[in-house]
Amino acid sequence: MSIFKKVKNTINLLKSVDMDQLAKINEKIDLADAMKSLGSLDERQLAGLMKMLKSKRKKGQHDLPPIDGDFYNLDLKLTEKQREIQLKVRNFMEDEIRPLVNEYWKKDQFPFEVIEKFKDLNIVGVPYEGYGCPNLPFLMEGIIAQEIARVDVSISTFFGVHSGLAMGSIYLCGSEEQKQEWLPQMQKMEKIGAFGLTEPNVGSGVAGGLETTCKFDGENWVLNGQKKWIGNATFADVTIIWARDLDSNQVKGFLVRKENPGFKTEKIKDKMALRIVQNAIITLTDCKIPESDRLQNANSFKDTANVLRMTRAGVAWQAVGCARGAYESALKYTKKREQFGRPIASFQLIQNHLVEMLSNLTAMQTLVFRLSEMQDQDLLTDEHASLAKVYCSMRMRDVVSRAREVLGGNGILLEYDVARFVADAEAIYSYEGTKEINSLIVGRAITGYSAFVS
Repeated sequence: MSIFKKVKNTINLLKSVDMDQLAKINEKIDLADAMKSLGSLDERQLAGLMKMLKSKRKKGQHDLPPIDGDFYNLDLKLTEKQREIQLKVRNFMEDEIRPLVNEYWKKDQFPFEVIEKFKDLNIVGVPYEGYGCPNLPFLMEGIIAQEIARVDVSISTFFGVHSGLAMGSIYLCGSEEQKQEWLPQMQKMEKIGAFGLTEPNVGSGVAGGLETTCKFDGENWVLNGQKKWIGNATFADVTIIWARDLDSNQVKGFLVRKENPGFKTEKIKDKMALRIVQNAIITLTDCKIPESDRLQNANSFKDTANVLRMTRAGVAWQAVGCARGAYESALKYTKKREQFGRPIASFQLIQNHLVEMLSNLTAMQTLVFRLSEMQDQDLLTDEHASLAKVYCSMRMRDVVSRAREVLGGNGILLEYDVARFVADAEAIYSYEGTKEINSLIVGRAITGYSAFVS
């Protein structure tokens, strides 16, 4: 090669080189040694090196699509105000809750400091009218449940028990005086509620007869019995207790204050799911409740069922949130985790898992969205709520299982969040009606035959 051609090639090379970038590289490696090493490579080795360098450049995060579990853009169906609330809750969960949940999950403790932070959101008692409540559509209650569960199911359960089951019991079954006393304080989270229906020996069979009893002695109602798995009960200011009247054999509801004599709570320990939720066994021993604290419009199990029907839709949304959190965590992981020189998100089998997860999630989202629309149109029935609970809890299980699978060994570590979603999914699968019970409710509706044991 002539001297002139070498000079020309050198000038062209210098024009194409970013001198600032070259200086940065020189700070990290010895360029002279690097040039010698490159010069000793044969054509095959050089071709392999260039292929590796180019593949590295292609995988930059800025070139990848965003991580978003709303594949069918259901968010676009929300009004501007509703979308604003959704994003406010999402940002709160990301900024305030995500950094602390794993630590509290490990300790089996509740982060009481978050209650003060929740107050500013003004999202408690979303669908109720009056008493300081927002009076928004049931759809928004579902959206909020999803957004909270997307980060942590335990916090979602705490919120759902307080805002849904406890406040809902008072809203649907309480007298005006009882509503005025409790709902404004509970809406501001100045008072926290719990809901006591399940018992040590009575879970799915609550409609067939509670073992916790109540009897009016002429002055007070006397309650005896036990409740189990009662979320928030260790620190709640008021617990809704459902008991069977020994005289009428009908179910009645009571506002039991934490200071009531004869009311005792014992924290349930060693749980593998919802470890942040403070579940308790409640023991009622000749617990005297005045007539003024009996829910005046709760006179049979049908009234209890009205509360459960209203809140079961929220549990289906909770399952969606759990699945979405697991899916988005897994997708994020697969884009960063590398094996064999490239992100595992580029592998066919991983993409198949991700698409299966997204398919389940999208079906769940569209189902609960329609469910809440029906609730807002006053079309919701027991079987509608039960079908959503059955389907979403089953598909949620599949999603979290696949999320754990794509993470490999890291899927059992709390730091990646998926392990927590896998564990907490088991609680959602069982509470607010098991798969079997909810299936029989739907089966009765579509066949006309009741398969319940009588």
